[in-house]
Amino acid sequence: MGLVKELLLLPFAPVRGSAWVIEQVVNEAERIYYDPATVRAELGRLEERLEAGEIDEEEFDRAEDELLDRLETALRNDVGHGNGTHI
Repeated sequence: MGLVKELLLLPFAPVRGSAWVIEQVVNEAERIYYDPATVRAELGRLEERLEAGEIDEEEFDRAEDELLDRLETALRNDVGHGNGTHI
């Protein structure tokens, strides 16, 4: 039955292949987005922007909260370490 199924689904192979590629790209994007080292680096750049006067306290607080939420999510789910865990 497996061979028949594969033959019947053969016309859909490009779609299945594209879906796999898209899934891999999304997984890698999530890994980078939630990587604790990346988030910490962004926090450092954010603080530099505040000190340089490029942003005000309100914008800093909003962006810092978003970054800290990402960091918390990453540490809670152990995301960003290439272990295949998904959010």
